[in-house]
Amino acid sequence: MDISKDLQKQIGDKLAELRIKNKQTQHDIEYLTGIDSGEVSKYEQGKRNLTIKTLAKFALALNVHPKDLFNFKFDIQKYKVDN
Repeated sequence: MDISKDLQKQIGDKLAELRIKNKQTQHDIEYLTGIDSGEVSKYEQGKRNLTIKTLAKFALALNVHPKDLFNFKFDIQKYKVDN
């Protein structure tokens, strides 16, 4: 279990969900963010790590508050190590 990779995947899923909900294509996001549509796809698949700058670009393009990109269920307990 890798918390970082799992978070990347969850955020990517949320990016795709919001884009589809907004009836936007990856090319629309490319136009609005300057991020190549192939890279947009990688972010949505959780294959790329988001910087704060990139996160802000996505939030603006999707017309959401940045916190909305983290609005998903995530079981942090499964990553805790018993001491």
